[in-house]
Amino acid sequence: MNINYDKELNDSQRAAVFYNDGPLLVIAGAGSGKTRVLTYKIAYLLENGYNPSNILALTFTNKAAREMKERIAGQVGSQYARQLWMGTFHSIFSRILRVEAERIGFTSQFTIYDASDSKSLIHSIIKEMELDDKIYKVGTVLNRISNAKNHLVTPTVYAANKEVIVGDRAIKMPSISLIYQRYWQRGRQAGAMDFDDLLLYTYVLFRDFPEVLDRYSNQFRYILVDEYQDTNVAQHRIVCQLTKWNKHICVVGDDAQSIYSFRGADIDNILNFNRTFSDAKTFKLEENYRSTQLIVSAANSLIEKNERQIHKEAYSNEEKGEPLTVFKAYSDTEEGEIVINKISELHRKEHSTYDHFAILFRTNAQSRVFEEVLRKRSIPYRIYGGLSFYQRKEIKDVISYFRLVTNPHDEEALKRCINYPARGIGNTTLMKIINSASVRHESLWNVICHTSDNGLEVNKGTLAKLRGFQQLIEGFILSAGEKDAYELGQQIIRESGIMNDIYQDNTPENISRKENVEELINGMNDFCATRQEEDNPNISLADFLADVSLLTDQDIGGDEGEKVTLMTIHSAKGLEFGTVFVVGMEENLFPSFMSGDSPKAMEEERRLFYVAVTRAEKHCFLSYARSRFRYGKVEFSSPSRFLKDIDCRYLKQPLDADVSNNDGFSGGTTHSKRFTQTVRVPETSGTRVGNSSLGNSSSQIKKMQSVSLSTSSSDSNSKDLPNLKVGQIIEHQRFGEGVVLQVEGTGDNAKAKIKFKNVGEKQLLLRFARFKVIG
Repeated sequence: MNINYDKELNDSQRAAVFYNDGPLLVIAGAGSGKTRVLTYKIAYLLENGYNPSNILALTFTNKAAREMKERIAGQVGSQYARQLWMGTFHSIFSRILRVEAERIGFTSQFTIYDASDSKSLIHSIIKEMELDDKIYKVGTVLNRISNAKNHLVTPTVYAANKEVIVGDRAIKMPSISLIYQRYWQRGRQAGAMDFDDLLLYTYVLFRDFPEVLDRYSNQFRYILVDEYQDTNVAQHRIVCQLTKWNKHICVVGDDAQSIYSFRGADIDNILNFNRTFSDAKTFKLEENYRSTQLIVSAANSLIEKNERQIHKEAYSNEEKGEPLTVFKAYSDTEEGEIVINKISELHRKEHSTYDHFAILFRTNAQSRVFEEVLRKRSIPYRIYGGLSFYQRKEIKDVISYFRLVTNPHDEEALKRCINYPARGIGNTTLMKIINSASVRHESLWNVICHTSDNGLEVNKGTLAKLRGFQQLIEGFILSAGEKDAYELGQQIIRESGIMNDIYQDNTPENISRKENVEELINGMNDFCATRQEEDNPNISLADFLADVSLLTDQDIGGDEGEKVTLMTIHSAKGLEFGTVFVVGMEENLFPSFMSGDSPKAMEEERRLFYVAVTRAEKHCFLSYARSRFRYGKVEFSSPSRFLKDIDCRYLKQPLDADVSNNDGFSGGTTHSKRFTQTVRVPETSGTRVGNSSLGNSSSQIKKMQSVSLSTSSSDSNSKDLPNLKVGQIIEHQRFGEGVVLQVEGTGDNAKAKIKFKNVGEKQLLLRFARFKVIG
């Protein structure tokens, strides 16, 4: 080996690599060369007498393990690299458990259940116990059990914990402890472990068999752990077991990037490392090799607002760069146009390839607006770590209902809808319908509507369920002649049972499903409102589907590396891009409304924003919208508090920003003009508008979209219409500022052609348009 540490490492990195006198905590800021330090640390150990089989390196992803192994092989040779105990927590512990399986009542051939296996078994147990599966949602039950295992709580301990049992009763699931016990027993009977068991059983093995623990403690003379801020209770405790006598441990991480508490990550593991290992030494990697000086300074000024942290002062020797630019949009529609306009501009002016750009958002549902603008501009993109909006399961489920209502003979749509949500029409019945249709050359729908004529042999109970499904769809078809796409879409989601299916389970996965369905409704509202303003009569469900099919079928190709990246901020951790857009910077969106009044949760949201900003190498843009259609109504939004957390010296933002910052935030106490919104509700209506998502009268919610052009009247008569003139500047609720190019017609037929700053030219029917004259 001939490694030039002086040349290839900076002073801080080198100090961390060379230290070998006890426990070591390396706080590695964003872009500071964390992987490089781990790689060179292992090479240094090998160079100084450690056998590769005596080194244990734990990572969170197989990708990280492979990358480190490849780098080490390049330095010390593949022969040494292959002998290292390097891999994810789960892969390493699985390897140990297969050797020691008999001690804990398994064979070495035990199988490992994936998430779908676990869900299937939980579903079976709930059914066997005759519990209500509408209350005992599989995802919720499995999350409770997973959380228990990750806190090293066995079924016996779970059942004996009064606080846990009270918690289960509070969510109306008092039998979770019994489900957990059966799930545990069935796993043992089947000779199977789930992913959480790999951690729990390793801990139990080391706890109950000290001679086994001694053997592995002696073997692993040096232990390294990557991303220590992401470890959970079980992982931390196992590391403590293995280092009880031998304190040669190096953990690397960044508390400022701890963003996975919803997965069980415990930031206290890294914050309290020096308490757990009282003789530990801390090294800080503070030089950022990724970002410009101003981006690093802005990120520092943001994260210093957190109280619970290990302080560090990151710096960059890269170019000074530009301040973070803040964009204000009038609506989420305009926000999409502003962001994509900027991408097009930089692509043209700086000759940046599309893979240079990333759009980061707090929730998956936010991707829709940006996807639609990208498609409209024929700009290739990819959804990183997820599916395009219209390819997500819950969206395809809803769209299938829309297709079936528009064309009940659509076979694929019918097959997807007939037993979702579950209504007791199983696969056996469906196959009978398909066979009957095939023999008689009929559509599946015709077979369902004329069961006796088509010789469908089903019992009375099944026949009643088929009749119920038929009547449901026929009711929607009848409504299609009376309602626009937005109103009918809400009715279908509500009456089909889809809303009940996804709104009763508050797992992170299901919250994302809710947000996606909400966003689909937002898109339908946007579709109808735009066509109404543009005097386009085509606003039926069929028209919406035709529009969506063009979006879903359109080619968004290009080479794999030549696409704009869209992703959640959680998915962006560990990645970097030349230009980053952090969108939706509004209160209750980012930070999330779920962070509530919890200081701990708010600090994690701030760390998430820190992660987003530090993905950027050269440009970082932050955007917020003044209004969004959310939860069944137009909501006017306040800019995120996090914008005020960034020192104004590192920000460039619009002169009329809606933000007040006593610390000198650009724009001072200037507030932009607000719309005067008058909700038009029929006099016959007695229900309050806009209480909750999807549950309100669709007609009432629809009326929320009519914003008065006058502060004194809510009537839509022609006398209330403004006397627009060519050259005037207007402020539109969704499209932003624009200049009047042409006015024609009178009264209810009055139209105006407007050139908007960010969304181009639009011709609006004034009686439906939502704007005010500002100049």
